[in-house]
Amino acid sequence: MSFEEKINKKNLPKHVAIIMDGNGRWAKGIGKLRIFGHQNGVSAVREAMEGCVKIGIPYLTLYAFSSENWNRPKLEVQALMELLVNTLAKETATFMKNGVRLNTIGNLQDLPKNCQSKLADTIELTKDNNTCVLTLALSYGSRAEIVEATKAIVRKVIDGEISVDDINESLISENLFTAGIPDPDLMIRTSGEQRISNYLLYQMAYTEFCFLDKMWPEFTREDLFETIYNYQQRERRFGKTSEQL
Repeated sequence: MSFEEKINKKNLPKHVAIIMDGNGRWAKGIGKLRIFGHQNGVSAVREAMEGCVKIGIPYLTLYAFSSENWNRPKLEVQALMELLVNTLAKETATFMKNGVRLNTIGNLQDLPKNCQSKLADTIELTKDNNTCVLTLALSYGSRAEIVEATKAIVRKVIDGEISVDDINESLISENLFTAGIPDPDLMIRTSGEQRISNYLLYQMAYTEFCFLDKMWPEFTREDLFETIYNYQQRERRFGKTSEQL
C-alpha cells in the first residue's frame, strides 16, 4: 500500500511549507556544477506541487531564494535568476492544468527586472485558479519581514489609524507578507539539516517539523505523502493536554 492510500483525507494540513535544501551538494556529489542541482530541483518542485493538488492541500509555500542567498557567488545567483524566469515560462501550462495560483513573498524589488516582470505576468495569468496557492519565498528573510510589519504598524499608530492597545497577534499577522494565508501546519526540510534558516519565524509557532535526509532533487511525490502520513500520526495539542482534545 502506498502512503497516498494511507493518508486520512479528513485530516490534511491546510498549508505545507518546504525548505528546498541540498541542490548544490547533490550536484557536487555526482561531479556536476551546483547549478545542475538547481536545474534538477525543478522536477521536485513539480512533484511537491502536483502531490498537494492530488490530495487536496490548498497552500504550498517554497523557500526558493533567501535574502542571505544574495551572498552566494555572483555567477550562481545569476544562473538562479535565469532559471527562475525559464522555469516560470515552462511551467505556466502546468499551473493552469492543475488550477494552481502563483503567489510570492519577500523583497521582490531586489530581483532583476526580468524576474519581476515574469513573476507579475504569471501571477496575473493564474490569478483565477483556486485549487492550490503556490507561494514562492524570494529574496525572503523572516526577520526582515517582521521588521517591515512593525514599521507598518508604527506608521498606523503615528497616523492615528490605530492605538497602541489595538496591536495584537492578529494585527501583526495581517501586516506580514503572508497576510491572508493560514500558518503552516507542516514544514519539511530536505538535506538532513535541522534548522529553519530565517523562514516564516512568526508563522511557524505551532508548525510540525519534518527533516528528511535526502537532497531536494531526490524528493518525490511519495516522500510528500509519507511525510503527511507521519504528520497525521502526531498529536497537535496547541498547549492543551491530550485529555482536552
